[in-house]
Amino acid sequence: MKTSIKLILLFLFIISPLIKLQAQEVALQLYSLRNEMKVDPVKYHQLISEWGISALEGGGEYGMTDDEYAKLLADNNLRIVGVGADYNQLTKDLQPIIDQAKKYGAKYATCYWIPHTDGPISIEEIKIATALFNAVGQELKKEGVTFLYHPHGYEFAKNGKGVVMDYMLENATHFGFNLDVYWVKMGGGDPLAIMKKYPGKFPMLHMKDRKKGTLGSKDGQGDVETNVVLGTGDIDIAGLIKEAKKQGTEYLSIEDESSRSVTQIPLSVAFIKKELDK
Repeated sequence: MKTSIKLILLFLFIISPLIKLQAQEVALQLYSLRNEMKVDPVKYHQLISEWGISALEGGGEYGMTDDEYAKLLADNNLRIVGVGADYNQLTKDLQPIIDQAKKYGAKYATCYWIPHTDGPISIEEIKIATALFNAVGQELKKEGVTFLYHPHGYEFAKNGKGVVMDYMLENATHFGFNLDVYWVKMGGGDPLAIMKKYPGKFPMLHMKDRKKGTLGSKDGQGDVETNVVLGTGDIDIAGLIKEAKKQGTEYLSIEDESSRSVTQIPLSVAFIKKELDK
């Protein structure tokens, strides 16, 4: 018996580094296939599975009943791990967001945009949003859902010696971040430096690379055609994956908004998996 226990412990010791390597999972933000899903959602859910992706962000039955969509997901070994959380809904009633998350068994709910006047967001608006997000995070946690915010580039206007986004990062006590590395870069931020400065706040990353030579913007707007295959643009995707492994980021979620998403996504999947295997 003692020999068996020793062998088991030795086996666990040997494979533990391998388990750590697989702590991150490649996911897909379904918005990447927003146009394709209008045409043939069955076909494209099957294609996602063929790409080797099981985890999805988004959701929406695409004209199917709840049961029909649940069957489509199950048939293709797919699951929804994150749902959206509209800012205006957050100020009214959290129950619809909670219900949607629970319907899918999703662990995360992400707010993707803070309503504000066109252009950079103000520090006053960020303070209000931060207070709201902390309150929401506390409530959603009671329901087993983790609340996240997805920066969109308009948070990087100058504020004192730093930028407006610093306030939210420093005061996010009950919520985390679904860090869209493309939009952080567009706003003038450094996504890798942010991850290193605030470790543990990023359970999910939106992996999106930017075409070299693309000009930034601080209004959350940009040309979707500047989304390129991961590892071919001007964002240090490899460095971000390495840091994600170090911090234990759970999902590396590909979001490709370009018209080439169907051809680019499998190449991006291959790049992430190659980096994870290092």
